[in-house]
Amino acid sequence: MAIEIEHKYLVIDTAFKQYTLQSKHIFQGYLSKDKERTVRIRVSDNDAFITIKGKNHGDKRLEFEYSIPYDDAKHLLDLCIKPIIEKFRHIVEYNGNIWEIDEFKGALDGLILAEIEIPSSEYKYDIPPFIGKNVTNDSRYYNSNLVDKIPE
Repeated sequence: MAIEIEHKYLVIDTAFKQYTLQSKHIFQGYLSKDKERTVRIRVSDNDAFITIKGKNHGDKRLEFEYSIPYDDAKHLLDLCIKPIIEKFRHIVEYNGNIWEIDEFKGALDGLILAEIEIPSSEYKYDIPPFIGKNVTNDSRYYNSNLVDKIPE
């Protein structure tokens, strides 16, 4: 069973860019945004994935992610609930840990969120200086709920 343990934070400034190892442009949409499960399609560069996530239980949830053909993913994005999220993901290394910083575009321009996947809820890590409030348990910041904030 694949369990994801993730902490999510607001980002307070763009100082993270000095730590960025790579960046990619992402489009993602949701085939299902049910409370019990989400089904996401993500396309970035030449890669495409389908991801199924279970309901959050604190900082844990089931997660299953599979690579799918790029052309299939483009067609699946057309079937997704509108609108589609657009963002740039920056992979950042800070004190031995990898952070994923999502810089949203379009109607969500200005929103920047950071996520760190950790091996256990008790895992200790350093908080980078560009990190603000912990929003791990605030469902308003789940990507699947951000879709509702984007005017079509």
